[in-house]
Amino acid sequence: MMQGWIEGLQSSIDYIEQHLTDELDIEEIAGKAALSPFYFQRIFGALCGMTVGEYIRARRMSQAAQELAGTNAKVIDIALRYGYDSPDSFTKAFLRFHGVSPSKAREPGASLRSFAPLHIKITLEGGSMMDYRIVEKAPFTIIGVKRPFNSDTSYEEIPKFWNEWLAQGENRPIMGTFGVCVDMKGKDFDYWIADLYFPWEDIPQGCETRVIPGSLWAQFPCTLKTLQDTNTRIWAEWLPALQGYKLAGEYDIEVYLPPEEGSDDSKVYIWVPLKQG
Repeated sequence: MMQGWIEGLQSSIDYIEQHLTDELDIEEIAGKAALSPFYFQRIFGALCGMTVGEYIRARRMSQAAQELAGTNAKVIDIALRYGYDSPDSFTKAFLRFHGVSPSKAREPGASLRSFAPLHIKITLEGGSMMDYRIVEKAPFTIIGVKRPFNSDTSYEEIPKFWNEWLAQGENRPIMGTFGVCVDMKGKDFDYWIADLYFPWEDIPQGCETRVIPGSLWAQFPCTLKTLQDTNTRIWAEWLPALQGYKLAGEYDIEVYLPPEEGSDDSKVYIWVPLKQG
């Protein structure tokens, strides 16, 4: 199982390398690993420590610097080759990455950053326990507020969404039991702050409902303090070694429960949909 994951991810990275000067499509990239873009980007981020977009930009900037330093090609031609529509946008990105302008990069002794292609290798060193259980749940309906996000910026922007919602205080129309990612294809997804919805309840202004299909779910307990670490370990450790199940559906769900008596940290569960196979 693990070897298959490694080979699939490496095929995706190899595809990126072969098409750095082309317009890259996340669905095509994820398809090389036999994954949806939704899950591919989560697994890539957990294993590689960066988003797919960040990796592509870093590789393009590294290659662009080599061409600037080693050829007489015009800056505008190199900018267009690596996906920038103007010398100004290319210069700004180049300066952020290398700390020098494209013109300075051509001077003898210029200090430039190099970013090598990734090669996926997972090494297991000793055992590491993760508590989880697999349960089957019937379809259920959520009610809440949603906002679209992009995978490249969601780690920074989703906490802002929660802070804005919490700032409403007692005026909040829902409690916020769930945080639900719903794939909208490509890099985009909707994130819901939601509760369970029951048909006899009124729908507050500004809220919507959505049915979450019935599924098997792997449920991982954690706390607010360990949420990010647990999420990373799910994609980087647990999933590559999973046998007998495959990812199903286009959802990630976080379940937030009140702190247990004597604890100052809320109980959280991460739910990942599965199917047998």
